[in-house]
Amino acid sequence: MADRLPPMQALRAFEAAARTRSLTRAAESLHLTHGAISHQIKSLEADFGVRLVEREGRGIRLTDEGERFATRVRAVLSDLGDAVREVTERANPRQLRVSVIPSFAARWLLPRIGRFFAKHPEIDLDVIANNALADFKRDDVDVAIRHGLGDWPGVVSEHVLDDTTFPVCSPRLANGLLPARPADLSRYTLLRSEGESWKSWFDAAGLDWPEPTRGPMFSDSSHTMQAAIDGQGIALARSSLLGNDVHNGVLVRLFDIVVSLPRKYFLVYPPRLVDSPKLAPFRQWLFDEVAAEGRDPSPPNERQSPPRKPASAKARPTVRRRP
Repeated sequence: MADRLPPMQALRAFEAAARTRSLTRAAESLHLTHGAISHQIKSLEADFGVRLVEREGRGIRLTDEGERFATRVRAVLSDLGDAVREVTERANPRQLRVSVIPSFAARWLLPRIGRFFAKHPEIDLDVIANNALADFKRDDVDVAIRHGLGDWPGVVSEHVLDDTTFPVCSPRLANGLLPARPADLSRYTLLRSEGESWKSWFDAAGLDWPEPTRGPMFSDSSHTMQAAIDGQGIALARSSLLGNDVHNGVLVRLFDIVVSLPRKYFLVYPPRLVDSPKLAPFRQWLFDEVAAEGRDPSPPNERQSPPRKPASAKARPTVRRRP
């Protein structure tokens, strides 16, 4: 029977397409091309001699046979994923794999991570920088730090950090001739980040302006911050990604108008890891870091992280950015 089993890649392609009801979204989730997903599904249909998928508008729909097969494949892949995780966890009980969005990894997590390794050298932390939402049943990930509303089903979601937003720029912008009042922003280049809006800050500042449609746009918020540091324009900074740039003088915070954002940071993990001895130290360290910032009596413009102990060679984090 083993030689009659379809290739694993074809099964994963079909399951992703069945789950998303879209060849394009299935391709994105597996980091493949649209054509590769279509080819894998067609190969399954040719082997079985039945139609599994049909076109429906811009998406797809499953045939009756496809629905039944997708249910069985999903269960098998889930069981196989659990088996793989059990084996790898026993083989390397020290490893904790953390999925985090690249901007938060670069601007918040990695500048602090040396303190975690100094305190917990027994844990091998694997930081995976990825904008895709981690699926704990399929992906090789133990825990994630997500930015959103905290309403993800089937996982434990713990609120970690709030976020606010306000304009910042380089002190060298326009030869130091910085805007004196919010209305002056009309004379400057406004830097934009995908999925983030200037409109709510305009409203808070009493400006009846629409969302900007011109100016540089960046897919990653950390790139927007770097563009502001380089003097390319004024950025709408998030407090979680500001770091020590204001304290160090590379950025200037404009005005005193701050807007709280509905999307926050959450520590997210599957229920099976609630009592994990690997997760507990990282979870406690994460909340301690946030609490230490909250206890700092200095104002945001003057706040500075405590000195970090250098991480040893063994404690250096592994950072993988997946396409």
